[in-house]
Formats: sequence, structure tokens, C-alpha cells
Amino acid sequence: MGMTLYTTVPSPIGELMLCGDAHALTALHLPGRWPKHGASWRRDDERFAGIARQLHEYFAGGRSTFDVALRMYGGPFQQEVWAELQRIPYGETASYGELARRLGRPLAARAVGAANGRNPIAVIVPCHRVVGSDGTLTGYAGGMERKRALLALEAAHAA
Repeated sequence: MGMTLYTTVPSPIGELMLCGDAHALTALHLPGRWPKHGASWRRDDERFAGIARQLHEYFAGGRSTFDVALRMYGGPFQQEVWAELQRIPYGETASYGELARRLGRPLAARAVGAANGRNPIAVIVPCHRVVGSDGTLTGYAGGMERKRALLALEAAHAA
């Protein structure tokens, strides 16, 4: 993997950690979910300045999509789920069952949930937009209060 570059970004849902390399963002970690880092890690605020700016715009309600090169490490099914997450429009939600149907695997709602929970790039790849089949908010790796806050922010600013 080589050198991992990282920075931290303040946000209304707590300090975020961005990780990546010279070419792509590979992770956006929520507070309390940061990985341990060692000798192969180097802080590089400049590398992530553009992404940090987009995140600030998002949290201010002025941005509904991101223009960021992403590289997500996971199996083929996880990749499919993560791609589908990016198709859920800003300010909207989808259920695990809906995503499973969109992927042509209607019985795979649980597997969709597991892949959703392993999404390495929170906020930008909007796993917070996935809800239970009855519309209830279900588990979120970053905590339910963060999921609620992200959905409320988007609902308030959706066109």
C-alpha cells in the first residue's frame, strides 16, 4: 500500500479523518472510528485541502454532491453496494431491501446492510441515507445521532 497520507477536518458531527494517497481518497473516518496509524502514515493537510473545502460546503448546506477521486478497497459485492449508495440522491433515503432489489438480489438486504456498514468513506459515500424498510433509522457505524444530523442537514437543504 505504501505511504498513507491523512488529515483531520472539523465538522458539525465531530472531527473527521481523511486518508488516501496522492491519487485518491481511500477512507473518511468518523470520530471514534479512527484507525491506529504508524510509521507509514504522514499528515498532509494540503493534499486534502480541496476535499476539506467540499466537506465544509456540504456541512454549510451549499453542496449536495462531491467531486472527489475515490479508491475503495472491498470485495465485488461491497463495491456494487458502495456504487449504489452513491446513486441515492441528496436529501433522500433508500431501504436495504430497495438497494438489494436495485442490485438484482432482492433477498440480499442483510448482505447489503453488512456492506453498508463496511463503507470506508463515510459522508461522501452516503451510507447514512440507508434506512429500514419501514423508514426507521437503523444502525449507523458513526452513531445514530450523527446519522440523524446528516439526514436532517440534507432534508433542510434539499431542493
